[in-house]
Amino acid sequence: MTTLALIRHGRTEWNLAGRIQGHSDQPLCEAGRVEVAALQVPPELDDFSWQTSPLGRARETAALLGHPDATVEPRLIEMDWGDWEGKSLAALRGQLGSEMTSNEDRGRDFQPTGGESPRQLQDRLGPWLVETGFQNEPIVAVCHKGVIRAVMALAFDWNMLGKPPVRLDWNAAHLFSVAADGDVSPHRLNLSLQPDR
Repeated sequence: MTTLALIRHGRTEWNLAGRIQGHSDQPLCEAGRVEVAALQVPPELDDFSWQTSPLGRARETAALLGHPDATVEPRLIEMDWGDWEGKSLAALRGQLGSEMTSNEDRGRDFQPTGGESPRQLQDRLGPWLVETGFQNEPIVAVCHKGVIRAVMALAFDWNMLGKPPVRLDWNAAHLFSVAADGDVSPHRLNLSLQPDR
């Protein structure tokens, strides 16, 4: 089993405004940079190799956490939200009404117009998870909320309906065990990145 630690990128202006980012390459905002710079990677992740989504907000987060040379892994990019990028979920619910409700009730098969579903995101991640498990070298991956939720859904066999099986702290590392066939199981979620005060 390989240990995989997933860390979400710091905040952007679109995060603060509640706007969907997806593949939109939004940089960290100043508050996000300050928050990430104050975090501390725990010693148990010292021997891990680092990978990052190709989006700037993830690469900058990796750099601020001390790993500017993290390997860029294209498959770690956020879920594609298509025509909905830049909009808020609240606005979309108001605009689309029952159509949006029916779409959200599809769980893993929820799909933005012109974008990808969480299931398609899981399919994209599948070969990477197999490679990760087969190589048997621990990895930290700096990525996105959608990616972390997709991996958690695989680990818990969660259909992405209702409350998630675990409430995730987005200023923490989430550790999973990955088998050589890419099968994922929870290892230790919410490993704090906050320095001891």
